[in-house]
Amino acid sequence: MADMILDKIPFLERLTEEQQLEVAESHPKERVRVLSELTGKTLDEILGALSDLTQLEIDPNPEFDSERVREMPSRFVHAYHCLPIVDEAGEYVLGTVWPPDGLMDDWVFSTTGRAVTWKLVSPELVNRFVTEFFGVGSESFQDEEEDLDEIVAENEEEDQDAAIIRFVNEIIHQAVEDKATDIHIEPQAEELRIRYRVDGGLVSIPVPDSLRHYQDAVISRMKIMAKINISERRRPQDGRINYKSAESELDIRLSTVPTLYGESVSLRLLNKKSKPLTFVQLGLPEEDRSTIDEVLALPHGIVLVTGPTGAGKSTSLNAFIREVNSSDKRVITIEDPVEYEVEGVNQIQVNNEIDFGFAQALRHVLRQDPDIIMVGEMRDSETAEIGIQASLTGHLVFSTLHTNDAPGALTRLIDMGIEPFLIASAIEMVIAQRLVRRLCSHCSESYPFSHEEMTTTLRHLRLDPAKGVGVTSLKRPVGCGQCRNTGYSGRVGIYEILRVGDHLHDLIVEQASSREVRKKALLHGMRPLEESGWNLVKSGATSLAEIFRVIEMDTSMDDSETIPMDG
Repeated sequence: MADMILDKIPFLERLTEEQQLEVAESHPKERVRVLSELTGKTLDEILGALSDLTQLEIDPNPEFDSERVREMPSRFVHAYHCLPIVDEAGEYVLGTVWPPDGLMDDWVFSTTGRAVTWKLVSPELVNRFVTEFFGVGSESFQDEEEDLDEIVAENEEEDQDAAIIRFVNEIIHQAVEDKATDIHIEPQAEELRIRYRVDGGLVSIPVPDSLRHYQDAVISRMKIMAKINISERRRPQDGRINYKSAESELDIRLSTVPTLYGESVSLRLLNKKSKPLTFVQLGLPEEDRSTIDEVLALPHGIVLVTGPTGAGKSTSLNAFIREVNSSDKRVITIEDPVEYEVEGVNQIQVNNEIDFGFAQALRHVLRQDPDIIMVGEMRDSETAEIGIQASLTGHLVFSTLHTNDAPGALTRLIDMGIEPFLIASAIEMVIAQRLVRRLCSHCSESYPFSHEEMTTTLRHLRLDPAKGVGVTSLKRPVGCGQCRNTGYSGRVGIYEILRVGDHLHDLIVEQASSREVRKKALLHGMRPLEESGWNLVKSGATSLAEIFRVIEMDTSMDDSETIPMDG
């Protein structure tokens, strides 16, 4: 039945012979995805065409029957990606991602003694259920799970090695699908726990029950990929993996540390095929973008981006570099590591093992006749001092600092030993930023927000009550299958932009506190992180709880430091 259907699909005739062969030779469970990639049609369009050809009904929101799934051999579920659907009429209904052939009907009848009613279901829904029910990479171990006590022969050991390789690849593939930035493999007393860092938070990943038996093999496989010593388990090790697949090309940084129950492995994923973010995607408001454009057009000066680890500072710097990059400018970056490749930009990666850090690289870069320099981080006074001097001698310099707010960057430089008058002359702009999680568009809900709650909230955010005029409801997270029940999907930035001008010159030279600098900046129109976050809450992009989570609130501030209404 399936082969006949394949010949009748209307979009297939638009493909080349080679592409048609790729579809025909693909496994039934993969065919809809392969067709979608080759034809540009959505999964829903392809399922619709299959339904028209076979008269099989599409179930858009199937409720899969967990009890009946347990009665089915996992090999069958993995091979055909078909799952039993709860049916109130008592029929035996199976959802499938591709129309069944005769063998599938025969298998179901011989196993259950019942005729089956077939329905078409989305591959994404099946994949999600299979992953949650059996665990990521479970298909790799299905044979071993069934024959675990019988693994004695050499060829079976070779099969196990192949299964380990497939499992590790699936773990990485799933991390890319989930847009994870890190993978953590953590040996526990009774299990090998795997967690992804997604949108800044850790998410536990379901894994096969038998994975604990393969702990050493899985960790050894990762160490082999990183070309580090698999026999050394007492000391921490670092390595690097170049991982390529059809849809991604990853630069993976691997780190191991010995723990009580074995080696813990952390993988940092840098996807070379990731598209860099634009100013709009970063979440910068229009008025802030015009301020940034004004500074990026300057011939010299320093632009600093501040915030804690994971605040998206490197992503913002990369956006700035792409904005200023042109054929008539020589742009050089010093990074650790190089996260995004930018065409036409000379990108340098530091290597502390050979004493080639930020300061050393920056000294050499200044001899390369650059117009614009990006330094990944001003980690020490030497790097900061060279960067300041570079800006004063006609270069535009971008870099980052670890401070909580924008005014704090100025006092941090003074603490690093930089002369205040040099700071006042060189720094053009400081941007403090955080990343907040976006509310999931599929499940977020509105709730009433009273005037009393509004007043209290704005007071805690140190904002003028007028900022809440007209707001009667906000949105909050709920949680669904689309967002792994977190209530959030993706992230967006909130920003505090400090334009360093004459109004701050005397305060900087006099080494005033960051609080005094902040007061002055607010009076001259600086929009603080709190207001940037509140604006996102009002628009429904994120939740109030998320803003309070990421902003360090200084409760020692008194009411006199409330942000003015026109600030």
